[in-house]
Order: sequence, then structure tokens, then C-alpha cells
Amino acid sequence: MFAWLKNFYRDEQGQGMTEYGLIIAVVAVLLIGSLVALKDTIAGMFSNVQTELNTQTGSQ
Repeated sequence: MFAWLKNFYRDEQGQGMTEYGLIIAVVAVLLIGSLVALKDTIAGMFSNVQTELNTQTGSQ
């Protein structure tokens, strides 16, 4: 029984995929958090671009 537990504890098969999954999850959470925090700034930038394009083409 103890030999099986020792082998199970030392088995690292599949560990790489778990680490990649955790990294992807952390990056996704950080990206979503930054987009939510900057949503007003991003919306303002798009609004400014739209205003400039409308001014350049002469239509509003």
C-alpha cells in the first residue's frame, strides 16, 4: 500500500498540461479584469476615432 502511494506521489505524468491550464486561466482573468477596469477609457478612444473620421469625411 505504501509503495503504491509513494509511486502515485512521485508520478509527474500530466503535470505539464495542468500548469499550462493554470497559466492560461490566470492570463484570462487578468485580461478580463483589465478590460473591465479600462472600459470607459477604451470606449472614449473609439468615440474619439469615430468623431475624427466623421469630421474628416464631412458627415455626422
